[in-house]
Amino acid sequence: MEPATRTDRTPFADLDQSPPEMLAVLIAALEAMGNHPEIRRVRAAARAGLRPESGQRLLDAGCGGGDVARELAAAVGPAGEVVALDYSAATLAAARARHDGSPVSYVQGDVSALDLPDDAFDGVWCERVLQHVPLPAAAVGELVRVTRPGGRVCVIDTDWRSLAFDGMPDHLAAAVTSEMLHRFDAEQSVIGRSLRRRLVTAGLTEVAATPVTCVFGTPESAAVVLPMVNPLVPADIWSVAPQVRQEWLTAVEAAGVRGTFLAVLTIWAVAGTVPPSTKVDRSDDFRPPRA
Repeated sequence: MEPATRTDRTPFADLDQSPPEMLAVLIAALEAMGNHPEIRRVRAAARAGLRPESGQRLLDAGCGGGDVARELAAAVGPAGEVVALDYSAATLAAARARHDGSPVSYVQGDVSALDLPDDAFDGVWCERVLQHVPLPAAAVGELVRVTRPGGRVCVIDTDWRSLAFDGMPDHLAAAVTSEMLHRFDAEQSVIGRSLRRRLVTAGLTEVAATPVTCVFGTPESAAVVLPMVNPLVPADIWSVAPQVRQEWLTAVEAAGVRGTFLAVLTIWAVAGTVPPSTKVDRSDDFRPPRA
């Protein structure tokens, strides 16, 4: 059971506290990740689990720059709608700036305490969010609560303890991997592998879990998704010693030149169906204005 008093979020969850220049870098990084072939594979598996259909009302909980919300809007068509929700006002502003006229509305909110009514959506998408919240079970409960009986909930998240490297000195890889894991508590670091259990515990049925092992064969490819490989990530957000950082980045570059660089990371896509219940379906009560 999760301690009820936990309120800590990872630094990535509080983007509004970042300096403007750092925020711009982070939003650009989110956009680049969304276009990466390995993340596209993850999202393809997740979309197969969500099963979006024309006319549905969907929630993208933790929408980032809104790219997934816009793709879901294309799937539900003009008769449907997508609510794109994010904790960060700055991120929502970036999403609104990229709005393409599709049926998407943008709402600020906390995935662990959604200000949305019960049974408001036919499906929910929540990608790489639970690793950043202090009470993931509460967040899952909220995602289930706002989904109508028979609707689908799809959660996607990372198993950071699966992160592995080859082609670089083992002691450097161990130091960098340890630094990454220290950014998360024990539960958050393995959130991806726990998603199936969490949906089953929440009472969902037809739960299907798909692990997608992302393979990065060059430093350039890995740098889009893995911050510790990207030399442009500011040094002041690293807790490793500056000498270790420089040795590591030098080793990464050398492995890239040799063609021996390899990084792997497993991201899980898990989806399930909300079972019938005695709750009254109030989905028509909530239709937020479109942006």
